Amino acid sequence: MVYRTSPVAPPSRRRFLGIGAASAAAVALGTGLLPVPSTRPVAARSYPFTLGVASGDPHPDGVVLWTRLAPDPLAPDGRGGMDDRDVTVSYQVAADERFTTVVRRGQAVASAELGHSVHPEVTGLEPGREYFYRFKAMGEISPVGRTRTAPDPRAQPAALRFAFASCQRWDDGHYTAYRHLAAEDLDLVLHLGDYLYEYPVSGAVRQVEVPDHLAAETVTLEQYRARYGLYKSDPDLRAAHARFPWVAVLDDHEVDNNWAGAAPAADAELARRSAAFQAYYENLPLRRAALPEGPTMGLHRRISWGRLADLTVLDTRQYRDDQPCGDGFSSDCPDRFAPDRTLLGAEQRDWLLEGFASSPARWHVLGNQVPMAQTDVDPGADTRVWLDPWDGYVAERDRVLAEATALGVRNLVVVTGDRHQNYAAELKADHTDPDSATVGTEFVGTSISSSRDGEDLGEQGRAILAANPHLRFVNEQRGYVRCLVTPERWQTDFRVVPYVTRPDAPVSTRAGFVVEDGHPGLLEG
Repeated sequence: MVYRTSPVAPPSRRRFLGIGAASAAAVALGTGLLPVPSTRPVAARSYPFTLGVASGDPHPDGVVLWTRLAPDPLAPDGRGGMDDRDVTVSYQVAADERFTTVVRRGQAVASAELGHSVHPEVTGLEPGREYFYRFKAMGEISPVGRTRTAPDPRAQPAALRFAFASCQRWDDGHYTAYRHLAAEDLDLVLHLGDYLYEYPVSGAVRQVEVPDHLAAETVTLEQYRARYGLYKSDPDLRAAHARFPWVAVLDDHEVDNNWAGAAPAADAELARRSAAFQAYYENLPLRRAALPEGPTMGLHRRISWGRLADLTVLDTRQYRDDQPCGDGFSSDCPDRFAPDRTLLGAEQRDWLLEGFASSPARWHVLGNQVPMAQTDVDPGADTRVWLDPWDGYVAERDRVLAEATALGVRNLVVVTGDRHQNYAAELKADHTDPDSATVGTEFVGTSISSSRDGEDLGEQGRAILAANPHLRFVNEQRGYVRCLVTPERWQTDFRVVPYVTRPDAPVSTRAGFVVEDGHPGLLEG
């Protein structure tokens, strides 16, 4: 018997305006939404699955699968070594790694319009179980990926095991942390941004020669596509994608450093954002709900893990006001306290608060790009903070935390990227008053490679630890963060590697912290 995914209502025409009218069909075919037309066979000049395979956004009845055909992933024209012809890509989903029990199969079309990527959304799977998948195209078979569906929404799972990561500048170091992450026992991976960096690339640290066309800042679609090809050339990144479903959201460097979506933007900036968004969609396991409309993209969403946890993925870039007083440090910026300043935008903030009110989950997790807890870098009398994260939008931070408390959120835990440092922090009702109530917990994860090797605790880290009594831990090495969530407790382990400028670093747990159900705040564990 041939199994096919269930039909889904087609996305609206408005969704396609940013990438051309003809792309409505391209996206529908690339997600397996429409029957696949007959296409002429295309033979591979070399292996087309060089970028690997991935899955993402698990639901109780299915996941989205991903691959992109690119026999020459670094091609300067951004085509990955492909021409303009559409290519039919077949996929299989099986209950076992040997594919003796295939439970779903189907086809999608990889078109030049979307970088020869496909995003089939597979449904009809059983909740809370492991599956395996693979693709076939151009006479070749892809590597095998492993994925997992979310539990039944009525279930109370015994545990959720996940890791979160961010900030993986390719030319700052090796992705050895991903090799260790791929060996963990996890249900999913949460990627919190800076999947790539827009800056010119050097091969010095990795001791490889980089093509000249990559030694320029990314601005065009062709440049962003080639940059993703470079990053995904790393086998450890590909292994981590193939091992677990990912839930991904971008931050700033996927577009441009510290960009702010609600700030006025010139046409060239909007064109760059459109190109960056399209390339991000083409290269990540995202559902068609995330398809860009020119310089906008739908990325905030919820992933529920039964009645144990709701993972709310925030987008702190597209809807934010411009940073106050510039986007660096400041010890004197009254505008950061302005009551109308927003990081989330009114619509996303209302959606977040509605989720607080309606969620039946025991743990409410916010996947967040920039630190929420105050991070003063001056241990003296002054308060000197970065203005790009929530410290530049104080009134909205205080409102979100106050509303979570008023709406009876039982356990609020924020997980965050961006900083290239590890933090364990208690979220305060008023961060200017160390004695104010603790209303939640935040874990900030360091970078995979950005900022190179790092150190256990440098001068800046010591200053941050001294200046912020609500911070219980600061570390400045590279790595990722592993979390085990049960109905009774949350365990966080900061997993670090001693270096990234050389390959094959070992991994260790630098520190662990516990949050107990119903008791916001940190315990060492």
